[in-house]
Amino acid sequence: MPMSANLDPELLRTFVAIVDHGGFTAAAAQVHRTQSAVSMQMRRLEEVLDRTLFAREGRGVQLTVEGEALLGYARRLLKLHDETIAALTRPDLSGTVSLGTPDDYVDRFLPEILASFARTYPRVMVNVVCEPSSKLRLLLAEDQLDLALVTCTPGNEGGEVVRREPVVWAAAERHLAYECDPLPLALFQSGCVFRDWALAALSQLGRPYRIAYTSASTTGILAAVSAGLAVTVLGRSVLPAGVRALRAEEGFPPLPTASISVLRGPRPHAASEQLVAYIREGFGREDAPPPLSLSPA
Repeated sequence: MPMSANLDPELLRTFVAIVDHGGFTAAAAQVHRTQSAVSMQMRRLEEVLDRTLFAREGRGVQLTVEGEALLGYARRLLKLHDETIAALTRPDLSGTVSLGTPDDYVDRFLPEILASFARTYPRVMVNVVCEPSSKLRLLLAEDQLDLALVTCTPGNEGGEVVRREPVVWAAAERHLAYECDPLPLALFQSGCVFRDWALAALSQLGRPYRIAYTSASTTGILAAVSAGLAVTVLGRSVLPAGVRALRAEEGFPPLPTASISVLRGPRPHAASEQLVAYIREGFGREDAPPPLSLSPA
């Protein structure tokens, strides 16, 4: 790259959006540009870096080695860029943001997000409400929340997708509940998409099962699983120590990938919009698995 070359943050933002949202078309909606404009931006970024970032394979595209390397740098640069702008342009931002989230994500993602947000906006209070995604959608519609993190099924994403999460079968590492017949399950209550996926997969496989434990919270589910009493279905990133993902060769069929979206309430405001930026960065960290294949440009 020539010494005089400069990396435009908007080019990097579009690049990250393509990766996080699974392709050029979805990214165009997120960055409020046309698909052709997004393609032009990526050509410009490749010219600036003098590197090929996307490898076209059939109808899809994947990141090249250089593209994978850029992704980590781009995330860090954008985080620093956004924090700098926020700190210098809105240092006195105050108010309250009501954030709804399933408890799946609380321990895994929120501590770092909230700590980083508080450092920049110490006068903003964040009220966290933990409920299942279905309840959060109702609270949002009733104007009781400013933002909601919800789990969406493929093709039914709403709001802004901030992470695509592989869903896995899980069991305690030192127990053999997964070998029991019928299979004991610890699942969320009726209406949970993970529960629906698990039961449909087992029915299609013809494997007998019994629902041994139900809970509205991840903590309750994991209590039964960690004790070796049942198998469950959860997002891969929230599995704690001592709980492992079960493999296909152990008799557990693959499950769909869920999307985690942030939904905005009917009255967005400056503080809630700033928190969205921190949520976007926190859920898109480098430990998030990249899409296996991106849609064509």
